[in-house]
Amino acid sequence: MENKKDRLVRGTAFDGRVRAFAVRTTELVEELRRRHDTFPVATAALGRTVTAASMMGAMLKGQERLNINVKGNGPLGRVLAESNALGEVRGYVHNPHVHLPSNRLGKLDVAGAVGTEGFIEVIKDLGMKEPYLGSVPIVSGELGDDFTYYFAVSEQTPAAVGLGVLVDTDNSVIVAGGFIIQLLPGLTDAEITEIEQKLGTMPSVTALLEQGLEPEEMMRWLLPDAVLLDELDVHFACQCSRERVEQTLISLGQHELERLIEEDEKAEVVCHFCNEAYQFNKEEMQAILDQATS
Repeated sequence: MENKKDRLVRGTAFDGRVRAFAVRTTELVEELRRRHDTFPVATAALGRTVTAASMMGAMLKGQERLNINVKGNGPLGRVLAESNALGEVRGYVHNPHVHLPSNRLGKLDVAGAVGTEGFIEVIKDLGMKEPYLGSVPIVSGELGDDFTYYFAVSEQTPAAVGLGVLVDTDNSVIVAGGFIIQLLPGLTDAEITEIEQKLGTMPSVTALLEQGLEPEEMMRWLLPDAVLLDELDVHFACQCSRERVEQTLISLGQHELERLIEEDEKAEVVCHFCNEAYQFNKEEMQAILDQATS
């Protein structure tokens, strides 16, 4: 299958009473798989989380940022994702090398890996004094249902969330993507039933993407009268840099820096989000210590 660029589309339907987002995140999820060496079930869980993050980020404006923290009781540990309104996304999973047998449907056991108890936290930095924090219990561990529950409970917006990641036999990502449909005030019971029936007969996200459907075609499968508003390129981006890592080392304080210089004569700091390693030799560490104590 030819590689298509990751992109997100935003639209409305039912005369503006339904808001819709659809995205392809295949390259993003594959990039994260390569960087973190995730096993298939970890790839699926991380991929679903960053796919949700990409669409929730598209709901923000300007410099606003969003952080998703999935804290389940499964072997993956935490799954984290960050995104913004520019389509920049990053994420990681605490235990990338989890392997589980397939579930009863013969699919990757994401719920078993994430866990069926715990919480999903969403933190939005909206540029105000205090960030917005929404937290809901995990209801299935499959993540699509969990984000649906998050919108209903935390944002008081009925929604349908579909997320999918298809992994090849060589562990690479074949396709990844998703959709979010938000039901706004003013819909009639008949219209809600119509949308629910469409959702009930819809093939999986990965099946549609494997067929070559673009995000807007996936959106129109659900909402034939969807009006596209705009689109956004989605891509991996990390905010880490050598300068930022130096500031982190300075924040360790004089005693800890002196210990590192004396015992290790060097330091290596690895960014959780991108797995980039920053190395500092003894002379560079001494310069950082001088800066910390000046």
